[in-house]
Amino acid sequence: MDMSFTPEQIRFREEVRQWIEQAMPAPIRKKAQNGAHFEHEEQMEWHKTLYKKGWVAPHWPKEVGGTGWDATQRFIFNEELSRASAPPLSPFGLAMVGPLIIQFGTPEQKTRYLPKILAGEEVWCQGYSEPNSGSDLASLQLKAEKDGDNYVLNGQKTWTTHAQYADWIFVLCRTKFDGKQQEGITFLLCDVKNTPGITVKPFMTTGGTLAFSETWFENARVPQANRVGPENGGWTMAKALLGHERTTIAGVGEIRRYINLIKRIARDTKVGTGSLLEDPAFRARIAALEIRHRALMMANYRTLASAQLGRAPGPESSILKIVGSEIQQYCYELMMDAMGHNALGWFDSGEILPMHEQWVASQFNYLRATTIYGGSNEIQRNIIAKLILQLPGA
Repeated sequence: MDMSFTPEQIRFREEVRQWIEQAMPAPIRKKAQNGAHFEHEEQMEWHKTLYKKGWVAPHWPKEVGGTGWDATQRFIFNEELSRASAPPLSPFGLAMVGPLIIQFGTPEQKTRYLPKILAGEEVWCQGYSEPNSGSDLASLQLKAEKDGDNYVLNGQKTWTTHAQYADWIFVLCRTKFDGKQQEGITFLLCDVKNTPGITVKPFMTTGGTLAFSETWFENARVPQANRVGPENGGWTMAKALLGHERTTIAGVGEIRRYINLIKRIARDTKVGTGSLLEDPAFRARIAALEIRHRALMMANYRTLASAQLGRAPGPESSILKIVGSEIQQYCYELMMDAMGHNALGWFDSGEILPMHEQWVASQFNYLRATTIYGGSNEIQRNIIAKLILQLPGA
C-alpha cells in the first residue's frame, strides 16, 4: 500500500479533521480531551452522528451503505478519529455481523438488517461463548431443534458483551449432535427484546462494570428465516466472523487514544524540575510502545487493503489479536506506573478527581480480559502455527 499522500488525500484529511471538530458533541469532546471512558449511550450518539454524515461504515461496500473510499482514505479517516480520541463504536453490528450478512446473507436479510445496523437503530451483541466451552468453540451446546418454521433454542451463553443494551444477538447453536462437532453448528439471528424465553443477566467484571452478561434461552422460538448460511454450516460463518472480530479486537484506534493519554499524564507529572515526559527512561518506554503500535497499525491496514480487494480476513487476524491485546494491557500498565497512587481512584468521584483519573484502575483490571476474549491468545498461537507456519498439531 502506497503511504505517501497526494494533494487530494491531504485535502481529504483536512475535510475529515474539520468535520470531526465541528460535529463532535461538546460533552463527548470534553471526555475525549480528558481521555475519559465513554458510556454506551455516548458511543451510540457518536455512531448516529457519523451515520448522518454517511461515514459510519467506511469498510462496507458502497452499494449497502459504505463510503466507497479506498484503503488510503480509510487509513486517513481512522487516523483522524484516533487523533480526536473519538469514541470507539460498538463492533458487533458494524464490524462483525454486518460484514457477515453482506458476505453470506440472503437478499431479504440484507434488506432487513443492514440499514438498521448502519442507522444505529438496532444494537447487536455476540452469542458465542458458553460456560463449559471456553475457547473450545466447537464444543458449544446451545440446542436448536426444528419445530415448524422455527428453531426452538435451549441453553446458555456467557461473557455476552453489552447484551443488556442489545436488540439482537447472533448465536452459534447446535443442530446436530452426532458426527464431527464442527459439522453440527448453525448460525442464527435472534431478537433479544421481543423473543419470549431469552433472558439477559448482566454481571460485574473485575473492572467494576456491567460489561458482560449471561444470556439464557428457554424454549425460545427463532424463525428459520433468521438462519445465515446453511443448517449445520455455521462453522464456516463462525470462522469468517471471528476473522472480522480479531481484526477489531486489535484496538488500533483505542491504543492511539491510550498513548495520547499516557503522554499527557507524563507531561503533567512533575519529576524534579521537569516532567516525567522528559525522563529518558520513560521516553524510551513510550518510544518502544509507539514502534509496536505503528507496526500493528501497518499490519492492520494490510488486512483492510486486502479486504478491499474482496478477501475476507484470514488467519493473519490472529496476529493482530495477539499483538493488539498485549499492547492494550501494556498501555494501562505504563499509565499506572506514570500516575502512581493517583491511579487508584475508582469510577465517578464527581468533581473530586480529574476525569482521566477516575477510570484508570478500572480499565487496567478490565483489560486483563483482552488476551482471553475473542479466542484466547494461546488459541491464536495454535492457529498461526497450523495455518500460517504449517506446523504439525501437538
